[in-house]
Formats: sequence, structure tokens, C-alpha cells
Amino acid sequence: MRVLSIFTFLSLLLTSCATDITSDSVFFKANPQEVIKQEVKTLNIGEKAPDFTLPSTDGKYYSLSDFEKDILVIIFTCNHCPTAQAYEERIKDIVNDYKDQSVQVVGISPNSPLGLLYEELGYSDLGDEFDEMILRDEAHAFNFPYLYDGDDQKVSLAYGPVATPHVFIFDKGRILQYVGRIDKSEKPGTANAEDLRVAVDAMLAGGTPELATTKTFGCSTKWGWKTELKTKVDKEWSEKEVKLDDLSKEGLTELISNESSEKLRLINFWASWCGPCRLEYPEFVVIQRMFGARDFEFVSVSLDNADKKRKALEILVKAESALQNYISTVTDKYELIELVDKNWNGALPYTLLIEPGGNVVWSHQGEVDFLELKRAIADHDMIGRVY
Repeated sequence: MRVLSIFTFLSLLLTSCATDITSDSVFFKANPQEVIKQEVKTLNIGEKAPDFTLPSTDGKYYSLSDFEKDILVIIFTCNHCPTAQAYEERIKDIVNDYKDQSVQVVGISPNSPLGLLYEELGYSDLGDEFDEMILRDEAHAFNFPYLYDGDDQKVSLAYGPVATPHVFIFDKGRILQYVGRIDKSEKPGTANAEDLRVAVDAMLAGGTPELATTKTFGCSTKWGWKTELKTKVDKEWSEKEVKLDDLSKEGLTELISNESSEKLRLINFWASWCGPCRLEYPEFVVIQRMFGARDFEFVSVSLDNADKKRKALEILVKAESALQNYISTVTDKYELIELVDKNWNGALPYTLLIEPGGNVVWSHQGEVDFLELKRAIADHDMIGRVY
């Protein structure tokens, strides 16, 4: 029997360990960091593409050299921006339409999650964390690599995207030939990525784009030094007064009917003695901060007895629930259940999403899947993901 040398044995052992470490589940762990404030310059026509190695939502790392086709289209985009979302299908169409030609498309999210406010997420179910990018990719079946640059933003700083989406098109020598917009009409169905297509077609024909530079429109890049505003906004929210008002039978009936608000109304019924209620409640406050500037409102209704009102208020204060908070004064809980929803069996927590006029479009008993709920809100006709 062949005897392995100690060197060979150790080499095999290290190789085995490396394989385990780079498994799909742990291949990358995001670590967003603050970035020193600096001037950002957008790459100019004729400049060479800066190199990069970035993690992708498909569980791989990609470098500039991995893209070997003659034309490379780099699109800086993201999850949360309504403009970026408006162009997602057009980007996928570009990939499909040019798949048999020497064109490759890659998306890069330039945003630092540290600088993103809850109040900027009113058009989306997701922020710009790497794990959330994976969810977006899964939900929308991206046919291009979707890379994350939110930790130190070195790649984005080198390219200089001013907004999402922002397009950079490079030739075979990786020299920039076009930089700017995808097309000039944001609303889905009103354009077909004309500016991008014209530039690519000119390059495929051996020429250069006649219009090489355009302005772009979208959400500004969230640089890692923009944390001061987030800190300020979070502090202002934490200092808002939290109140807990009584809600009568008549008030409860009016709340459920939703006839006067002209808003999509989310109501959570909870109690201080309900463990799942307490644990999930802060996420409802996040939802209010996300969608509160839209035609949306979140209302909490405590079903604690009157002698527990102080305890309920303490929980609301801790959760920074600076919104419409009520405690029901209907003492007959079974009467209350029938008033709220005849399909409710009475267990807490219970959550309803109600259109103006009282139509319940989403309901859930028990702990909420908040991604599902955010999608139900963002995809509702009264809210929407684009302008």
C-alpha cells in the first residue's frame, strides 16, 4: 500500500477544509462599513474598466476577467429604488435579445446598506443588504449576475455611478464607449432600452455609439458616509411621543370599515401577555416607516384589559410605536372577534390589510411572514413599486 508523505496528507486535509469553507451557504458574509467621504468622479469615455472581484447572488465570485465576450454592459442597480425596479424586465430582455451575440450583462449594487433609511423603502419589499439581493434575484429570476459592492464600495467609487440604474458599456479591450441611461422613459411599457440597444448595436457593427454620454435618472447612490442622516432620522423618530388611546365598539367598527382614511390600512391586534406579539411588533413599526409617506397607515390595537394599559404602553414606547395605537374598551372578547372578522378564531396575534371601503385584501393569524406582508403592500395598486 502506498504511504502518503506528511506534506501530501496535510495538503489534502487543507484542500478538504477549503472546500467546506466555500460552500454556498457560507461563501460570503456581508460586512458593510462606513466609508470616508470623498469626491466621486464618473468614469469618462475612453477610460479602462477598473478591475473587481465581487460576490454574486448566485453563490459565486466574479472578476472583470470572467466576462470574456466582446462587449460588456455593467449596470449599477439595486433593490429598493423604484426607477431601478422599473428597468428590471428591460435588463432581462436585453440579456435574452443579445444572448447569441458577443454581449454580456452584469448588475452591480453600489449601495451601502448603512446609509439607507427605512423612509427610502416605500416602493419596495426589500432593502439593499446582500441577503435581500438574493431574495430579489430568486423572486424575479435574474438572467444576469447580480453583484454586491456594499461593504467598502471600492468598485463603485472607481466607476462612479451617480444613480441607479447607471449603465457603463465597454468594448473588447474594456475601454468605456457609452455611459448613461438605459432609455429616457422610466415607466414600464413606455420604452425598450433604446439608448442601451443603439450603443450596443453600433459596437457590434464595429463602430462606436454616436451618443456616447447621457445623463441618468434614479435614486442617488447610497454612499457609506451618508450615515449621519440615518442617525438623525432614527433619533427624531425615537423621540416622537407614543400614545395609547381608548377604542370603543363604535371606533373599532369604524376602524375596520376604513371608510374615511383613503389609505391602505394595516391593523395588528396584539396583547402584552402574548409573546409572539411582543417579539414581532417592532417590525410593524418598520413597515409604517417604510410606507407611511404613501397611501398607507399602520394601526395597532391592544386587546389587554384596562388594568394592563400601562404595561401595553411600556411595550409600545420600547418599540418606538409613534403611530396610531389603541386599546380596545370592548370587554366582551367574543363580541370583539365578530366585529373584527368572522373568520378569526380569536387567537393572537391577528393582522389585517384593509382597503378603503373595508375590503380585506390580506389577513393572517399568528406570527407574520414580513417579507410576504411587505410584498402584499408594495404590490397593491394603491402603493406600487414605480412612480
